[in-house]
Amino acid sequence: MEHINLIAAVIFGLALIHTFSAKSFERLADRSPRHAGLFHLLGEIEVVFGFWAFILIAIMALTVGEEQAIGYLESQQYTEPLFVFVIMVVAASRPVLEAVRTAIAAAARLAPTDTLVARVWLCFAVVPLIGSLVTEPAAMTLAALMLAPLVFRPGIPEWLKYAALGVLFVNISIGGTLTSFAAPPVLMVATSWQWDTAFMAANFGWKAGAAVMVNATCITWLLRKHLVSPGHAAEAEPQTDVPLVVMLIHLAFLGAVVVFAHHPVVFLGVFLFFLGYTHAYSQFQSPLILKEGLLVGFFLAGLVVLGGLQQWWLQPIVSSLEPTALFFGALGLTAITDNAALTYLGSLIEGISDQAKYMLVAGAVAGGGLTVIANAPNPAGVALLRDGFNDGSIGIGGLLAGAILPTLVAAGFLLLL
Repeated sequence: MEHINLIAAVIFGLALIHTFSAKSFERLADRSPRHAGLFHLLGEIEVVFGFWAFILIAIMALTVGEEQAIGYLESQQYTEPLFVFVIMVVAASRPVLEAVRTAIAAAARLAPTDTLVARVWLCFAVVPLIGSLVTEPAAMTLAALMLAPLVFRPGIPEWLKYAALGVLFVNISIGGTLTSFAAPPVLMVATSWQWDTAFMAANFGWKAGAAVMVNATCITWLLRKHLVSPGHAAEAEPQTDVPLVVMLIHLAFLGAVVVFAHHPVVFLGVFLFFLGYTHAYSQFQSPLILKEGLLVGFFLAGLVVLGGLQQWWLQPIVSSLEPTALFFGALGLTAITDNAALTYLGSLIEGISDQAKYMLVAGAVAGGGLTVIANAPNPAGVALLRDGFNDGSIGIGGLLAGAILPTLVAAGFLLLL
C-alpha cells in the first residue's frame, strides 16, 4: 500500500490546490459557455474533495483491485458528514431560526447601543458560544442565516465581508470549546484523554470566550457604518406566524439530533420524523436547505476518504514537535487538513504529555477558521453565505486574509493566558 499512500498524498495536494483555485473555474465558466456547466461544477468548493475522492478510489480499484478499494471506503467513519447534513437542515428550519432570531432581537433591545449593531454583535459573539451546547455546525448555520441579510449583502465592501467571514469561522471554531462534545477536534480526544466539560471550561472555555468577544467587538465596530436598518434590509419574512408549540417541537428535534450525534441510526431516524413533521405543517415552514446540506456532507465525506490515507506523513510531524512548536505546527497544519483529523492523530501518540495535549488542541481550534477545510462547519458557512460575495463564490485567499487577525487573537488568548 506504500504506492497508494503516495498517490493519496499527491491527490490530497491536488485537491488543496483545486480548493484554492475554485473561483478560477467560475471565471472559466463565463469565458466558455459550451462547458459552463462543468466549470460551474468544478467551481463549487463543496464538490472538490468528493470529486478527488472518486478519483482516488478509481485509481485504487485499478491498482490494488476493486475489492480493496471498496473495503477501504467501507472502513471509514462517515458519522460526521451525516451529522453535519442533518443538523444543518434542522437548524436552518424556519421555526428554529425564528426562535433564535427572536431571542437575539430581545437581547439586542436591552443593549445600551443601537439595536441593529447589537444584533450583529450577538450573532458574532453569542451564537458561536451557543455552539458549545448545540454543536458548532448548528451554530454556524444559525449565525450565517441571521448575518446573511445584514452583513453578507450588496453594499458592504468586499474586504469587509471577508473580514466578517474570517471572524465568524474563527469564533465558531473556538466557541465550541466550552464543553467536551460540541467541537469536532475536542470530541476526537475527549474520551481518550478523559477531558470532560468541567476540564474544557476551566482550561479552554474562558479563554475562548474572551477571544470571541474581542473578535466580535472589532468586526462589529468596522461594520457599524455599513449596517442597514431592519426596515430597509432585504429580509423577507413569511406572513404566517410560527406558533410557540411548533418552535418548541423543532427545538426538540434539534436537541434529539445533538444528543444522539454519535449514533447515525438514531439521528437519521429522528431526521426522517422531522421531514414528515415539516411536510404535515408546511404552512409554518420555509424550503429546507437540503441541497446545501447534501453538498456540505459530500465535501466532508470526500475529506474523510482522502484524509484517511494521510496519517503516514502527518503523525510523524505531530509526534516530533515540542509543546510550543506543536501549537504552531497544529495551527499551520489545520489550514491544510481538518482539525479533527489532526487531533485524532495526536490521540494515537503514546506517552504524549498533558502540556502537549493542550497545545495540540489549542492550535487546532485556533487555526480552524483559516480555510474551508480547517473545521467541519466551515463548508456549511461557505454554502450559506457565498451568494453574498462577488461572482457568487468565496475566494479562499480572501478567506485566509480575513481570518489571519482573528486567528492571531484566538492564538494569543489560548497560548499566553
